[in-house]
Amino acid sequence: MISPNDYEIILASSSPRRQDFFKSLNIPFTIKTYPVDEAFPTDLKGKNIPEFIVRQKNAPFVNKIQVRQIVITADTIVWCENRYLGKPKNKKSAKEMLEFLSGKSHEVITSVGFLTSQKFEMITETTKVYFKDLTNQEIDHYIDEASPLDKAGGYGIQDWIGAIGITNIEGSYTNVVGLPLAQVKEKLSILVQEE
Repeated sequence: MISPNDYEIILASSSPRRQDFFKSLNIPFTIKTYPVDEAFPTDLKGKNIPEFIVRQKNAPFVNKIQVRQIVITADTIVWCENRYLGKPKNKKSAKEMLEFLSGKSHEVITSVGFLTSQKFEMITETTKVYFKDLTNQEIDHYIDEASPLDKAGGYGIQDWIGAIGITNIEGSYTNVVGLPLAQVKEKLSILVQEE
């Protein structure tokens, strides 16, 4: 049986949370990223947005991929009431996002690309997240004490705001953190069998 350990796994992400997830799989990997414009056409909706961005992130590797290498790219967005929420530009933007999400459900959508020397494939996972009505004091405390600026939607489910504010989720927890780990592990297992 071939294992992912027989391959060079390249994680094209500077996200410390995604890197920690890969470490937890006990699969050796290296990190390689290229600067990528994450702008997308304004007519894209929902899952089409992270899928488009993943293709953009994947593009620099297409002509460099070697046999027995797998490049993994990923992008996570928050989608609420037909509105895209990426990473907030500043604390004011983070506050506006959390005020918008307060008392509502939203979707966290992560797309993950897998590039080999033979092909490119992608999986997309959606998790529904429910926030209670957040008070201004709770939002301000979180923004002042945490680092919401590197997180889609201006929050981390693993942070304090997740512990006190999220009442329910439907789907993968790790997807909300930034990578649907079980699905990624399964896809890697399938890919190495096919190669």
